[in-house]
Amino acid sequence: MVHSLELVFDDATETAIRALWTRLAADGIRTPPPTARPHVTLAVADRIDAQVGAALTGLIAGFPLACRVGGVLLFGRDRPVLARLVVPSVALLELHAAIGAAAAPWSHPALRPTTAVGRWSPHVTLARRLTADQLGPALRVAARPAELHGWFVGVRHWDGGARTATALS
Repeated sequence: MVHSLELVFDDATETAIRALWTRLAADGIRTPPPTARPHVTLAVADRIDAQVGAALTGLIAGFPLACRVGGVLLFGRDRPVLARLVVPSVALLELHAAIGAAAAPWSHPALRPTTAVGRWSPHVTLARRLTADQLGPALRVAARPAELHGWFVGVRHWDGGARTATALS
């Protein structure tokens, strides 16, 4: 299982995203489980050593960081992932680049290319493996409200093998 470094939202933004999950689930669309926490993935690797927290200390002291959740995205073709774009502000892009550089020595075998500077698409996942019949209803639900304005309040280290999250800030 993979490891990741993830931005987490303030309570109000998290609640708004969970409300989208609930509305999608009411339409029979598979959403993240209730135990999942809405987040934006910054970096992914097969393994990220726990020592990464110390390497990130100076970088993650600047929270909260304003965020804007924008339009709907689809990733993939046959059974796509439904997500909302996190509009990439200059501050967010700078934080992403700095965290990627600081995390690289602790990431094995290396950070995955999808989270590399210039290739990263900041987003929050709403549903996975949509069928063709689910696309229309899912897009209608996911598009409202048109924007969410909120805050990132911290970074966590997710260990997918152990299924644990460690707050780093």
